[in-house]
Amino acid sequence: MTTTPWNVLALAPLGEDIVRGLFAPLGDAVEVSFPPSRDRAGVHAAIAEADIVVSDFSGDLTLDADAVAAAPQLAFVQLPQVGSDNVDLEALTAAGVPVANTAGVNARAVAEWAVGAAFSLCRGLAWADRAVRAGAWPQMETLVRGGRELHTQRVGIVGYGAIGSETARLFSALGCPVSYWTRRRRPEAPATYRELDDLLAHSDILVVALPLTDDTHGLLDEAKLALLPSNALLINVARAGIVPEDGLLAVLDSGDLAGAALDVFEVEPLPADHPLRTHENVLLSPHAAWATTQAQINSAVVIQDNVKAAIEGRPVRNVINGLSPKIDRR
Repeated sequence: MTTTPWNVLALAPLGEDIVRGLFAPLGDAVEVSFPPSRDRAGVHAAIAEADIVVSDFSGDLTLDADAVAAAPQLAFVQLPQVGSDNVDLEALTAAGVPVANTAGVNARAVAEWAVGAAFSLCRGLAWADRAVRAGAWPQMETLVRGGRELHTQRVGIVGYGAIGSETARLFSALGCPVSYWTRRRRPEAPATYRELDDLLAHSDILVVALPLTDDTHGLLDEAKLALLPSNALLINVARAGIVPEDGLLAVLDSGDLAGAALDVFEVEPLPADHPLRTHENVLLSPHAAWATTQAQINSAVVIQDNVKAAIEGRPVRNVINGLSPKIDRR
Protein backbone atom coordinates (compact mmCIF):
# COMPACT_ATOMS: atom_id res chain seq x y z
CA MET A 1 0.00 0.00 0.00
CA THR A 2 1.35 3.42 -0.97
CA THR A 3 1.32 6.05 1.76
CA THR A 4 0.67 9.63 0.70
CA PRO A 5 3.57 11.85 1.77
CA TRP A 6 2.98 14.57 4.31
CA ASN A 7 3.04 18.03 2.74
CA VAL A 8 5.39 20.24 4.75
CA LEU A 9 4.97 23.94 3.89
CA ALA A 10 8.12 25.91 4.71
CA LEU A 11 7.64 29.66 5.19
CA ALA A 12 11.08 30.69 6.50
CA PRO A 13 13.18 32.82 4.10
CA LEU A 14 15.79 30.14 3.51
CA GLY A 15 16.96 28.72 0.20
CA GLU A 16 14.90 25.82 -1.10
CA ASP A 17 17.99 23.62 -1.22
CA ILE A 18 18.64 24.27 2.48
CA VAL A 19 15.09 23.39 3.46
CA ARG A 20 14.97 20.30 1.25
CA GLY A 21 18.29 19.21 2.77
CA LEU A 22 16.85 19.58 6.26
CA PHE A 23 14.04 17.14 5.49
CA ALA A 24 15.98 14.85 3.13
CA PRO A 25 16.57 12.26 5.90
CA LEU A 26 12.79 11.75 6.06
CA GLY A 27 12.82 10.49 2.48
CA ASP A 28 9.55 9.97 0.64
CA ALA A 29 7.52 10.39 3.82
CA VAL A 30 7.43 14.15 3.28
CA GLU A 31 6.94 16.45 0.35
CA VAL A 32 8.34 19.94 0.94
CA SER A 33 6.45 22.90 -0.52
CA PHE A 34 6.94 26.66 -0.55
CA PRO A 35 4.60 29.64 -1.01
CA PRO A 36 4.55 30.87 -4.62
CA SER A 37 5.16 34.41 -3.36
CA ARG A 38 6.41 35.80 -0.06
CA ASP A 39 3.21 37.60 0.90
CA ARG A 40 -0.19 36.88 2.40
CA ALA A 41 -1.59 35.71 -0.91
CA GLY A 42 1.29 33.27 -1.32
CA VAL A 43 0.67 31.74 2.10
CA HIS A 44 -3.04 31.36 1.43
CA ALA A 45 -2.38 29.80 -2.00
CA ALA A 46 -0.05 27.14 -0.58
CA ILE A 47 -1.60 26.30 2.76
CA ALA A 48 -4.67 24.46 1.46
CA GLU A 49 -2.54 21.38 0.74
CA ALA A 50 -0.34 21.60 3.84
CA ASP A 51 -0.33 18.94 6.55
CA ILE A 52 2.51 20.62 8.48
CA VAL A 53 3.69 24.23 8.43
CA VAL A 54 7.12 25.37 9.52
CA SER A 55 6.48 29.06 10.14
CA ASP A 56 8.58 32.12 9.29
CA PHE A 57 11.04 33.39 11.90
CA SER A 58 11.53 36.69 10.05
CA GLY A 59 7.99 37.91 10.70
CA ASP A 60 7.38 38.63 7.00
CA LEU A 61 4.87 35.79 6.62
CA THR A 62 2.26 35.16 9.29
CA LEU A 63 -0.35 32.49 9.87
CA ASP A 64 -3.46 34.55 10.49
CA ALA A 65 -6.96 33.28 11.20
CA ASP A 66 -7.89 33.39 7.51
CA ALA A 67 -4.89 31.23 6.62
CA VAL A 68 -5.85 28.72 9.32
CA ALA A 69 -9.40 28.62 7.99
CA ALA A 70 -8.03 27.91 4.49
CA ALA A 71 -6.03 24.89 5.68
CA PRO A 72 -8.41 21.92 6.08
CA GLN A 73 -5.54 19.38 6.22
CA LEU A 74 -3.34 21.29 8.66
CA ALA A 75 -2.34 18.97 11.52
CA PHE A 76 0.72 20.62 13.07
CA VAL A 77 2.61 23.93 13.13
CA GLN A 78 6.29 24.04 14.04
CA LEU A 79 7.72 27.41 15.04
CA PRO A 80 11.42 27.81 14.20
CA GLN A 81 11.78 30.13 17.20
CA VAL A 82 10.48 30.53 20.75
CA GLY A 83 8.01 33.39 20.23
CA SER A 84 4.58 32.73 18.73
CA ASP A 85 3.68 36.27 17.66
CA ASN A 86 3.90 35.35 13.95
CA VAL A 87 0.98 32.91 14.20
CA ASP A 88 -2.61 33.24 15.39
CA LEU A 89 -2.32 30.89 18.33
CA GLU A 90 -5.98 31.30 19.27
CA ALA A 91 -7.19 30.35 15.79
CA LEU A 92 -4.85 27.36 15.59
CA THR A 93 -5.96 26.13 19.01
CA ALA A 94 -9.63 26.50 18.10
CA ALA A 95 -8.92 24.47 14.95
CA GLY A 96 -7.30 21.74 17.04
CA VAL A 97 -3.83 22.27 15.55
CA PRO A 98 -0.94 21.71 17.98
CA VAL A 99 1.79 24.36 17.82
CA ALA A 100 5.33 23.65 19.01
CA ASN A 101 8.29 25.97 19.42
CA THR A 102 12.04 25.46 19.69
CA ALA A 103 12.37 26.55 23.31
CA GLY A 104 15.91 26.56 24.63
CA VAL A 105 17.79 26.14 21.35
CA ASN A 106 19.02 29.73 21.26
CA ALA A 107 19.18 30.45 24.99
CA ARG A 108 22.97 30.48 25.15
CA ALA A 109 23.27 32.59 21.99
CA VAL A 110 20.84 35.25 23.20
CA ALA A 111 22.28 35.26 26.74
CA GLU A 112 25.79 35.78 25.37
CA TRP A 113 24.50 38.64 23.21
CA ALA A 114 22.99 40.27 26.29
CA VAL A 115 26.28 40.01 28.19
CA GLY A 116 28.22 41.28 25.17
CA ALA A 117 25.83 44.21 24.85
CA ALA A 118 26.31 44.99 28.53
CA PHE A 119 30.09 45.07 28.07
CA SER A 120 29.69 47.37 25.06
CA LEU A 121 27.39 49.79 26.87
CA CYS A 122 29.47 49.84 30.05
CA ARG A 123 32.67 50.67 28.16
CA GLY A 124 31.24 52.67 25.25
CA LEU A 125 32.76 50.27 22.72
CA ALA A 126 30.43 51.06 19.83
CA TRP A 127 30.74 54.82 20.43
CA ALA A 128 34.55 54.64 20.56
CA ASP A 129 34.70 52.52 17.41
CA ARG A 130 32.59 55.04 15.48
CA ALA A 131 34.75 57.93 16.71
CA VAL A 132 38.06 56.30 15.77
CA ARG A 133 36.76 55.28 12.34
CA ALA A 134 35.69 58.89 11.81
CA GLY A 135 39.27 60.06 12.41
CA ALA A 136 39.05 61.09 16.08
CA TRP A 137 41.13 59.82 18.99
CA PRO A 138 38.80 60.25 21.99
CA GLN A 139 41.09 58.88 24.68
CA MET A 140 40.56 61.76 27.10
CA GLU A 141 36.84 61.93 26.34
CA THR A 142 36.62 58.23 27.17
CA LEU A 143 38.30 58.95 30.49
CA VAL A 144 35.86 61.78 31.23
CA ARG A 145 32.85 59.67 30.24
CA GLY A 146 34.01 56.97 32.63
CA GLY A 147 33.55 53.28 31.95
CA ARG A 148 31.98 50.77 34.31
CA GLU A 149 33.41 47.44 35.35
CA LEU A 150 30.65 44.94 34.81
CA HIS A 151 31.02 43.18 38.17
CA THR A 152 30.01 46.40 39.94
CA GLN A 153 26.60 46.46 38.23
CA ARG A 154 23.39 45.10 39.73
CA VAL A 155 21.64 43.10 37.02
CA GLY A 156 17.88 42.68 36.92
CA ILE A 157 16.27 40.18 34.57
CA VAL A 158 12.62 40.43 33.58
CA GLY A 159 11.56 36.91 32.66
CA TYR A 160 13.20 33.71 33.84
CA GLY A 161 12.68 31.12 31.15
CA ALA A 162 15.48 29.42 29.24
CA ILE A 163 16.99 32.72 28.06
CA GLY A 164 16.50 34.59 31.33
CA SER A 165 17.98 31.84 33.47
CA GLU A 166 20.99 31.40 31.18
CA THR A 167 21.52 35.16 31.18
CA ALA A 168 21.42 35.15 34.98
CA ARG A 169 23.99 32.35 35.09
CA LEU A 170 26.43 34.20 32.84
CA PHE A 171 26.15 37.52 34.68
CA SER A 172 26.53 35.73 38.01
CA ALA A 173 29.71 34.06 36.75
CA LEU A 174 31.11 37.54 36.06
CA GLY A 175 30.50 38.58 39.65
CA CYS A 176 27.35 40.66 39.13
CA PRO A 177 24.60 40.59 41.78
CA VAL A 178 21.60 39.22 39.85
CA SER A 179 17.90 39.54 40.63
CA TYR A 180 14.89 38.50 38.57
CA TRP A 181 11.15 38.91 38.22
CA THR A 182 8.82 36.48 36.49
CA ARG A 183 5.11 35.81 36.58
CA ARG A 184 5.77 32.42 38.17
CA ARG A 185 8.40 32.59 40.88
CA ARG A 186 11.20 29.99 40.61
CA PRO A 187 12.20 28.85 44.12
CA GLU A 188 15.11 26.86 42.70
CA ALA A 189 16.65 29.88 40.95
CA PRO A 190 20.09 30.93 42.26
CA ALA A 191 19.25 34.59 41.57
CA THR A 192 17.28 36.77 44.00
CA TYR A 193 13.55 37.13 43.33
CA ARG A 194 12.09 40.66 43.56
CA GLU A 195 8.69 42.07 42.74
CA LEU A 196 8.81 44.03 39.50
CA ASP A 197 8.91 47.58 40.90
CA ASP A 198 11.54 46.55 43.45
CA LEU A 199 13.57 44.85 40.73
CA LEU A 200 13.53 48.00 38.61
CA ALA A 201 14.67 50.13 41.54
CA HIS A 202 17.63 47.81 42.13
CA SER A 203 18.84 47.27 38.54
CA ASP A 204 21.80 49.13 37.09
CA ILE A 205 21.40 46.89 34.04
CA LEU A 206 17.91 45.64 33.15
CA VAL A 207 17.61 42.71 30.74
CA VAL A 208 14.19 42.05 29.20
CA ALA A 209 13.78 38.36 28.33
CA LEU A 210 10.14 37.34 28.54
CA PRO A 211 7.53 36.51 25.86
CA LEU A 212 5.22 39.11 24.37
CA THR A 213 1.65 38.31 25.42
CA ASP A 214 -1.49 40.32 26.15
CA ASP A 215 -0.30 40.49 29.77
CA THR A 216 3.23 41.68 28.99
CA HIS A 217 2.41 44.09 26.17
CA GLY A 218 3.43 47.57 27.36
CA LEU A 219 4.66 46.14 30.67
CA LEU A 220 7.72 48.39 30.85
CA ASP A 221 6.23 51.72 29.89
CA GLU A 222 7.68 55.15 30.63
CA ALA A 223 6.39 55.13 34.21
CA LYS A 224 8.03 51.77 34.92
CA LEU A 225 11.31 52.79 33.28
CA ALA A 226 11.35 55.88 35.50
CA LEU A 227 11.76 53.54 38.49
CA LEU A 228 15.23 52.50 37.30
CA PRO A 229 18.22 54.12 39.02
CA SER A 230 19.72 57.13 37.30
CA ASN A 231 22.39 56.06 34.83
CA ALA A 232 20.76 52.63 34.32
CA LEU A 233 21.11 50.62 31.10
CA LEU A 234 18.38 48.64 29.31
CA ILE A 235 18.93 45.52 27.19
CA ASN A 236 15.96 44.11 25.28
CA VAL A 237 16.31 40.63 23.74
CA ALA A 238 12.58 39.85 23.94
CA ARG A 239 10.05 41.89 21.94
CA ALA A 240 9.71 45.63 21.42
CA GLY A 241 6.06 45.62 22.47
CA ILE A 242 7.09 44.91 26.05
CA VAL A 243 9.04 48.19 26.15
CA PRO A 244 7.02 50.71 24.08
CA GLU A 245 9.38 52.80 21.98
CA ASP A 246 7.69 56.11 22.79
CA GLY A 247 8.35 55.60 26.49
CA LEU A 248 11.88 54.37 25.85
CA LEU A 249 12.66 57.43 23.73
CA ALA A 250 11.23 59.70 26.43
CA VAL A 251 13.58 58.39 29.13
CA LEU A 252 16.53 58.40 26.72
CA ASP A 253 15.81 62.00 25.69
CA SER A 254 15.48 63.09 29.32
CA GLY A 255 18.77 61.47 30.29
CA ASP A 256 17.06 59.32 32.92
CA LEU A 257 18.29 56.24 31.04
CA ALA A 258 22.01 56.17 30.28
CA GLY A 259 21.77 53.82 27.32
CA ALA A 260 20.15 50.80 25.75
CA ALA A 261 20.93 47.79 23.60
CA LEU A 262 18.05 46.72 21.39
CA ASP A 263 17.73 43.62 19.25
CA VAL A 264 13.99 44.10 18.63
CA PHE A 265 11.84 46.93 17.32
CA GLU A 266 8.17 47.73 16.86
CA VAL A 267 8.70 47.96 13.09
CA GLU A 268 11.31 45.74 11.50
CA PRO A 269 13.44 46.59 9.60
CA LEU A 270 13.94 49.75 11.65
CA PRO A 271 12.85 52.73 9.50
CA ALA A 272 15.69 54.88 8.20
CA ASP A 273 14.32 58.00 9.90
CA HIS A 274 13.61 56.35 13.26
CA PRO A 275 14.77 58.56 16.18
CA LEU A 276 16.50 55.61 17.86
CA ARG A 277 19.11 55.86 15.09
CA THR A 278 20.14 59.29 16.38
CA HIS A 279 21.03 58.14 19.92
CA GLU A 280 24.75 57.40 20.12
CA ASN A 281 24.24 55.64 23.46
CA VAL A 282 21.90 53.05 21.92
CA LEU A 283 23.31 49.84 20.46
CA LEU A 284 21.15 48.64 17.56
CA SER A 285 21.02 45.05 16.31
CA PRO A 286 18.88 43.59 13.47
CA HIS A 287 16.92 41.05 15.56
CA ALA A 288 19.85 38.66 15.37
CA ALA A 289 20.84 37.94 18.97
CA TRP A 290 19.95 34.31 18.29
CA ALA A 291 21.97 34.06 15.08
CA THR A 292 24.86 31.76 15.86
CA THR A 293 25.81 28.65 13.94
CA GLN A 294 25.27 26.53 17.04
CA ALA A 295 21.76 27.92 17.64
CA GLN A 296 20.78 27.33 14.02
CA ILE A 297 21.98 23.73 14.21
CA ASN A 298 20.07 23.26 17.46
CA SER A 299 16.93 24.67 15.88
CA ALA A 300 17.25 22.51 12.76
CA VAL A 301 17.60 19.38 14.91
CA VAL A 302 14.42 20.16 16.88
CA ILE A 303 12.43 20.98 13.74
CA GLN A 304 13.56 17.83 11.97
CA ASP A 305 12.95 15.65 15.03
CA ASN A 306 9.47 17.10 15.61
CA VAL A 307 8.38 16.68 11.99
CA LYS A 308 9.70 13.10 12.03
CA ALA A 309 7.85 12.40 15.28
CA ALA A 310 4.63 13.87 13.87
CA ILE A 311 4.59 11.74 10.75
CA GLU A 312 5.54 8.62 12.72
CA GLY A 313 2.74 9.10 15.24
CA ARG A 314 5.04 9.87 18.18
CA PRO A 315 4.57 12.90 20.48
CA VAL A 316 6.29 16.10 19.41
CA ARG A 317 8.25 18.31 21.82
CA ASN A 318 7.43 21.78 23.14
CA VAL A 319 3.71 22.05 22.30
CA ILE A 320 2.70 25.51 23.57
CA ASN A 321 -1.06 25.70 23.05
CA GLY A 322 -2.24 22.98 25.40
CA LEU A 323 -3.18 20.41 22.77
CA SER A 324 -2.04 16.80 22.57
CA PRO A 325 1.57 16.40 21.45
CA LYS A 326 0.55 13.41 19.33
CA ILE A 327 -0.35 14.57 15.84
CA ASP A 328 -3.39 13.15 14.10
CA ARG A 329 -3.32 13.55 10.34
CA ARG A 330 -6.55 14.89 8.91
